[in-house]
Amino acid sequence: MHALTFDHFGPADVLRWNEHPDPAPGPGQVLVRMRRVGLNFADVYRRNGNYHLAGAAPWVLGYEGAGVVERPVAGDALFPAGARVGFADMPHANAELVAVDRDRLIALPDDISDDVAAAVLLQGLTAQYLVTDSFAVRPDDVAVVHAAAGGVGLLLVQMLKTLGAVVLGVASSEARRDAVIAAGADVAVGYGEWVDAARALSGGHGADVVYDSVGRTLPDSLAAARIGGTVVFYGMAAGDPDPVDPRLLMDRSLTLTGGDLWNVLTGPEARRERASALFEQIRRGALAPRIAARFALRDGALAHAFLESRTAIGKVLLTLS
Repeated sequence: MHALTFDHFGPADVLRWNEHPDPAPGPGQVLVRMRRVGLNFADVYRRNGNYHLAGAAPWVLGYEGAGVVERPVAGDALFPAGARVGFADMPHANAELVAVDRDRLIALPDDISDDVAAAVLLQGLTAQYLVTDSFAVRPDDVAVVHAAAGGVGLLLVQMLKTLGAVVLGVASSEARRDAVIAAGADVAVGYGEWVDAARALSGGHGADVVYDSVGRTLPDSLAAARIGGTVVFYGMAAGDPDPVDPRLLMDRSLTLTGGDLWNVLTGPEARRERASALFEQIRRGALAPRIAARFALRDGALAHAFLESRTAIGKVLLTLS
């Protein structure tokens, strides 16, 4: 098979489309022929050497995608050969063939395309737990979403609006703010004005919840939350945040909570139930993933460069025929 590989850390041009040994599925694993792969900033961080990579070079990136079962677990009626499947958390997805734990597979309904599955499984399940597990959103809550034009951000805005929240999206350019408004946000502003905008939108009280995936903005997120409000920290796209003095939380009765998808995908039943709820939102038209661009997997270096340009609005997909 072929895979998108790299043997040293660096910019996008370290990626190469090379011959690579076929994966050998272990016990309880299924061999999947990939059709679509979702590209995420975590792939960029791993390529740069900022995230842990297991094993030795050459490495293969990618954690989510959609494809067809090529070699099932013997006697498996749920995922037989030819079944359409997706997954959100299995390594080495940047390849023609991927060995996937059966317990991590999600069956794809006929009305959920490969594009949609690869665009929403990781980021859609993330947005889903942010509005349910990390903070239980109620009607009329004022919610601030950082990086609102990104893959998670646009889905998060839509989910918040479905739950009746008043949403302020923060994005870095006019085009990105236009996309945030199109996704349903009540207000979209840039990073130089969002704290004041959050206070104005909430009648001066501050936001009920701030979703912070930027990291360096955490002090401002805490300042923008109301007394008794919540900040959900779930990413650090701009770097690690400064330490938080717990007296600040005490003085304003703030809640600072972390969010990690892997703490809620506790087993095959949980991931399939959550994915089913996600697909139903798409089916009802309450959630519409936006595809920023598609690149052939062999052109993965171009896709990485595009994602790093910060001009992508929505999800970047890697395709295989």
